Amino acid sequence: MAIETRKPSRLAKALLETADDMYRAGLLSDAAREKITMRHLGEKAVPAIAPLSPGEIRMMRERAHMSQAVWARHLNLTAGYVSQLERGTKHPTGPALVLLNVIKRKGIEAIL
Repeated sequence: MAIETRKPSRLAKALLETADDMYRAGLLSDAAREKITMRHLGEKAVPAIAPLSPGEIRMMRERAHMSQAVWARHLNLTAGYVSQLERGTKHPTGPALVLLNVIKRKGIEAIL
């Protein structure tokens, strides 16, 4: 069964723009803003998942002031896999890549 994807209507776009303005003005709470779903936002709202270089992964870990073992524990990975990512012998894919991109965008505090 195929999933139907639609573009947001003009009305939905106008409502989202109004909601963003209300949020910036402090009239819309975080909880209310989080109730806006992907159905309202459309496919363009999904952030792109960029591949990460071994140096970027290591810089993120060092910026968080964590050892490979502690970093691996927080990401639910093995220390060996983190070492391989930082050396470039393996490249993150799937959920690990998504999680690393979230950390890159929002910082380690996003998962702690």
